[in-house]
Amino acid sequence: MGKALVVYSTRTGETKSIGELIAEGIRIQGGDANVVNVTAIKKEDDFQSYDAYVFGSPTYHGEMTQSMKTMLFLAEKAHLEGKVGAAYGAFGWSGEAPDRIYDTMKNIFKMNMVSGPLRLKSSSLGGGVQMAQEYGKEIGKNIR
Repeated sequence: MGKALVVYSTRTGETKSIGELIAEGIRIQGGDANVVNVTAIKKEDDFQSYDAYVFGSPTYHGEMTQSMKTMLFLAEKAHLEGKVGAAYGAFGWSGEAPDRIYDTMKNIFKMNMVSGPLRLKSSSLGGGVQMAQEYGKEIGKNIR
């Protein structure tokens, strides 16, 4: 089965929680998922040996976190073209970060993206657990 790297940046822990639920969905489909904090990604080699990449960041003042921006510059050098990609994020008022991550992965990295980014205010509100797991299942289906 395929293997996914779920990288999150978080300020309150919510983006981490969503990432863990996405990983559960990937595992339900029979895949393997490694969930890591963006600060653990230090070099291009950290992206090797995965079939899918899922990047998540909260939106803060209309932007993704600086650590996620830095990681994306590193990911660009890792040659992820053609790999399965997905983006997600938590937000309070707006939700631009997941859209920007998704667009970067699709248009700059040339990845095979699953349907649109997942944007949740919280994993615990309005069916968030199920939505995150379903998003993970969709990723899992693409890496069989």
